[in-house]
Amino acid sequence: MVTRPRRRYAPFVEPRLEFATSADGARIGWMSSGSGPALVHLPGIPFSNAEAEWRIPVLRQAFTSLGERVRLIQYDGRGTGRSDRDVSDLSLAAYLGDLDAVVAAAEIDRCILLGYYASAAHAIAWAARHPERVRGLILFGAAPSHGDTMQAAATQALIGLIERDWDTFVESVTHAWLGWPIGDEGRLAADAFRGSTSPAVARASLEAAGALDVTANAAGVACPVLILHRADARVIPIGASEALAGTMPDARLEILPGSSAGLFFEAGNLVADRIAEFVAHPSGSVAGRDAKGGVVVRPMGGSPRLSPREIEVLRLLAGGETNGQIAARLSLSINTVERHVVNVYRKIDARGRAEATAWALRNGVG
Repeated sequence: MVTRPRRRYAPFVEPRLEFATSADGARIGWMSSGSGPALVHLPGIPFSNAEAEWRIPVLRQAFTSLGERVRLIQYDGRGTGRSDRDVSDLSLAAYLGDLDAVVAAAEIDRCILLGYYASAAHAIAWAARHPERVRGLILFGAAPSHGDTMQAAATQALIGLIERDWDTFVESVTHAWLGWPIGDEGRLAADAFRGSTSPAVARASLEAAGALDVTANAAGVACPVLILHRADARVIPIGASEALAGTMPDARLEILPGSSAGLFFEAGNLVADRIAEFVAHPSGSVAGRDAKGGVVVRPMGGSPRLSPREIEVLRLLAGGETNGQIAARLSLSINTVERHVVNVYRKIDARGRAEATAWALRNGVG
């Protein structure tokens, strides 16, 4: 991937807020910045507050960087930000209606959708419903369903704070769950989240997200899909993204460095470059599956590029199989497997099987 030289950004000018009207009459606040192919950034659930996010330096830099190469469309989910707060319908159909309204108001013919966590499910469902309108999907923290995540004891304990102590809930989500640091930017993020919605809407939207399952929709998405996952992510396990990639005909899973649950918080320039590259050339950026039908993984952030066969060998190596077992499984000679192993060790700077296995686990190859 070719990265563009960085330049000094112009003085901060916040994009102008506009409003679209959803099918049920809800007003949805949206913003547009930059020019070029359209990238529609779906809102976070239960928090979305595009105006406040633009005032957080690390996010503003990422959005500005994207706006140099794409037309970035952002909007607040119903019940949050500058969209109507007094809403009762938080169904999938309602959220898809909001996306319909924003795309129409922005006069977009075809676009790339960027969804993360629960809004990734909305992106998948909208792409399945409107295949002629979607050039590709970019998904982060995504899974076919978030039911297991929402039912986890730690998540339920966190949700239990919503009505009892809203401030503690927001601070916990900001720092412990999403990984924002204690400091100015973490304070700005917490303030943005705190003012983005009400406790009642937060609980209702999280419960609705936990009930979603878009596995059937995912299987019908034919456009190129880029699934991003952090190497050391804790909120959503790598297996969830692998499972999602396995259900989509033209999906690619790529590993970002770090552990943050925020898309742009770590290696923000790298992430913005990768997203812009995909928006420009979605078909050229997604290699799909290898010859055996496995999901192709390309580590990011300066990590070495392993061939699909080398990834397959490393996956089996990390699973404890011997060179002979790998040769039999892949119908290769032992000499060929040994050559692949040597190449893998050289590319990832591993001195043996233990270090190669540790590298595979860190980078989601397993």
